[in-house]
Amino acid sequence: MQPITSPADAIQNKTNREAPATDAITRAPFPGSRKIYIQGSDDGIRVPMREIIQSPSRRVNAIDGSTESTANPPIAVYDTSGPYTDPKISIDIQKGLPPLRLQWIEKRNDTEVLSRPGSEFTRNRRQDQNHPFPRFMAQRPARRAQNGQRVTQMHYARRGVITPEMEFIAIRENLREQDRIAFAHRLSKQHRGERQSRQVPMEITPEFVRQEVARGRAIIPANINHPELEPMIIGRNFLTKINANIGNSAITGSVAGEVEKLVWATRWGADTVMDLSTGDAIHETREWILRNSPVPIGTVPLYQALEKVGGIAEDLSWEVFQDTLIEQAEQGVDYFTIHAGVLLRYIPMTIDRVTGIVSRGGSIMAKWCLAHHQENFLYTHWDDICAILCAYDISVSIGDGLRPGSIADANDQAQFAELQTQGELTQRAWSYDVQVMNEGPGHVPMHLIQENMEKQLEWCGEAPFYTLGPLTTDIAPGYDHIASAIGAAMIGWFGTAMLCYVTPKEHLGLPNRDDVREGVIAYRIAAHAADIAKGHPGAQLRDDTLSKARFEFRWQDQFQLALDPETAQDFHDATLPAEGARLAHFCSMCGPKFCSMKISTEIAADAARLANLQPVDGNSDGVHAHTLMESGNRERVHAPSTPDAGRLNGVHASPSSESGSVDPTENADQVGDAQAAVAGMRAKAREFRESGGEIYIAGQSSD
Repeated sequence: MQPITSPADAIQNKTNREAPATDAITRAPFPGSRKIYIQGSDDGIRVPMREIIQSPSRRVNAIDGSTESTANPPIAVYDTSGPYTDPKISIDIQKGLPPLRLQWIEKRNDTEVLSRPGSEFTRNRRQDQNHPFPRFMAQRPARRAQNGQRVTQMHYARRGVITPEMEFIAIRENLREQDRIAFAHRLSKQHRGERQSRQVPMEITPEFVRQEVARGRAIIPANINHPELEPMIIGRNFLTKINANIGNSAITGSVAGEVEKLVWATRWGADTVMDLSTGDAIHETREWILRNSPVPIGTVPLYQALEKVGGIAEDLSWEVFQDTLIEQAEQGVDYFTIHAGVLLRYIPMTIDRVTGIVSRGGSIMAKWCLAHHQENFLYTHWDDICAILCAYDISVSIGDGLRPGSIADANDQAQFAELQTQGELTQRAWSYDVQVMNEGPGHVPMHLIQENMEKQLEWCGEAPFYTLGPLTTDIAPGYDHIASAIGAAMIGWFGTAMLCYVTPKEHLGLPNRDDVREGVIAYRIAAHAADIAKGHPGAQLRDDTLSKARFEFRWQDQFQLALDPETAQDFHDATLPAEGARLAHFCSMCGPKFCSMKISTEIAADAARLANLQPVDGNSDGVHAHTLMESGNRERVHAPSTPDAGRLNGVHASPSSESGSVDPTENADQVGDAQAAVAGMRAKAREFRESGGEIYIAGQSSD
């Protein structure tokens, strides 16, 4: 497998003055995979998934030495990469992705096309021919709700309407229904999990999606001005989602680089992406990202509002912030993080903290409140904010501006005071049919994590929880993606709906594309572990499939089923680079003589051969080969259900009569048989050692 480097590496040297180029975007499909589409109720609903192809299982019949092959069906997995991994689709970064949802939006007949931008900043920016940043030229006119209309997915859900977005999501969350049928024998072995009061049906239906959105337990972030996205859902009764943060700064980064980071993050599994860009090119960077994003995009509008007032927090005003909301709404941002819960009276609660206020948005609003000695204008204008959000179907992520920045400050008075205010703001937003999720910590030791989830559910009406980690220790700079993935897996199990990733660069610097990849993979692991722990239907299927491939030494299938196939193969090939090593029944960890799975396979084969030699009910032909592994699946090797059943291991558990008595003459015969079996085992062991202990059996291969 060749490393996926592509011309994207050259993007690192680009500046904000250079436009993104299509040939610099990573487009290679995953190895051993293909893009498939599941058809919905009409031609416009085609749900993308990644189908991983498997090689057949091959085994040697222990009785006659023949090689038998059994096909392994492909497995479909959730895919966030959009059209970028479909070689059949032509993509032009300069034009953006196809507007998948545009017809759905138009058919609802409750929006109108604007004749000019509603944002003063956007109007001025378009007229300014002197700014040096690359413009996205293929712009569509913006839409907003018609007067008196609400166009949110929550509004439709509360009216009993199942939208195409809801049907799309139901198909996507179910992965592929036929997989559950094909692998039914494995799903029956799925661990039940602990669902922490959740109610997850065995099949996700469009009606279930509608009910969860109507109740506020789930959100579908999908701005009417972002028709390019593939609908997804965030809620604790669905698959756990992850977010990746990208964004340039005034010091480093470029527009082209951020577009590639977007594609890179979604390739590895980011369900949403937040653009946290700062600096002069915020507007242009966001436009390029949105037009080329298959996933929802979130922002913190306060960052751009601060840029507009020269970085001076005291000069912020509601008017500047309002115009920024409209600007970003018309571009297509799907959810806003808004720090409306940082109230003036809460700020003194942070004085004795070890790390004070660590949220950028929280510290900006705290400074504004203190400078003016007024209540947070985001809080006082909350109804005005919600009126804007429901006109574009923008979800709100109520920011945790007072989250703990160290485990010493976890679960303190300031943090929970803000969380209670988040609950109040959630109810007010719901009155406008605005979709809401609540942001959470932060830095929390493991034993305090569950309390966060319990209080959020109680105070915020079961709205989706969206947490940054949490980091479970503060001593891991350079490895904070690991320290936080521990907490993320735990809080995901307890019910958090979306996990915001942390990269190895957390607290140290702006992440590059390699850091993005590591952060996304770490959080995909955490999210998947949480889904298994809460017993989400079918979550364990990929694990079982990979484990089966591992036991059968189908190395290439192991790589392809992994979350990061390239890294898995690179690690294997670093010590066993030869092509033949992919057929070997060992890796460099244990070598040829100590591989437990190889030894286990040989034990099963030997047991089958011995069983074949033992008389059963007087039949000298012996038992049949049904004790071998069948249909490519590793099955337990069951001894015959006869009085001789215990002879294979030299111990016979004789069946008792109804009275509990045992025939002593029969017992003596059994002891003799057991001794003979032990002698036979020793002879086989000696034969194996004298033959050199080779691990290969003639005619046996792994693919």
